[in-house]
Amino acid sequence: MRWQGMPEFIAAAQAQSFTAAARQIGTSVAHISRSVSALEEYYNTQLFVRSTRKVVLTQQGELLLHHAKKAQSVLEQGEWALQQQQAQPSGQLKITAPVMFGEQFIMPLVHDYMARYPKVSVTMVLSNQTMDLIGEHIDLAIRIGELADSNLKARRLASRAVVVCASPDYLNEYGQPYALSELAHHQCLLGHSDTWRFQEGTRLRQVKIAKTKLRCNSGWALADAAMRGLGLVQLPDYYVQSALHQGLLKEVLHSFAIQKEPISAITPANLYQANATKALMDYLAEHLSAKLGASNDLGLGR
Repeated sequence: MRWQGMPEFIAAAQAQSFTAAARQIGTSVAHISRSVSALEEYYNTQLFVRSTRKVVLTQQGELLLHHAKKAQSVLEQGEWALQQQQAQPSGQLKITAPVMFGEQFIMPLVHDYMARYPKVSVTMVLSNQTMDLIGEHIDLAIRIGELADSNLKARRLASRAVVVCASPDYLNEYGQPYALSELAHHQCLLGHSDTWRFQEGTRLRQVKIAKTKLRCNSGWALADAAMRGLGLVQLPDYYVQSALHQGLLKEVLHSFAIQKEPISAITPANLYQANATKALMDYLAEHLSAKLGASNDLGLGR
């Protein structure tokens, strides 16, 4: 079906006048005439009988008007539904985030978002693997750290620092390290990696940790172990900032700290971004930094 020119045809048919139709639509009489003529040429039939005072539909014009008004009504309903969807986020969202970070920080905000927008339903995939957004039909991914160039769109939501710290008791007994080479003489508490990252001048340096008495994939557990004097730990700031503020932990090797890392929301660049996705990114951008700061109130180690 050809829709181009159809609003002009409907207006002229209902007003029985090209002049009145032009005033109604806010265009020229010549535009109405050209639009109707183009439709007549397209359908190879005469739609109006024209006179100097008015235009009257032919039988073919009556038939086309009947169906065109139905199509116009359906289109108007579709536009209204789209406006309503844009005004109130709704639909199904599929999200992915790193396991621990997603559990502690992203999911509570997603729950708040869903309470605010009850027409949105969510499937959350917590995984430390980098998932294929398009292949897995994922609308939004949370990723931490610098992003590789890709065909994905990224929005920075917050940032995190990485801190090396230990309890005052540990440092009193084993001494405070001032050089990276001294790490070889300390007990270091490890997560999933054997290396710690540092900034040495303009160079990013990775130091392989030789000695450890604890390995655990939970940042909260490692922070608690450090507060109990078991060794040095390198963790994102939100795991330890409460203990640092209370004096339960003390930062060391600050001059070698890496720059803050971005926490980003990633979406497929070649897909239409639904309003629910945009609203969720806006919500995370507004509240995530405060949520990370609120980890101070967890009171670990007390």
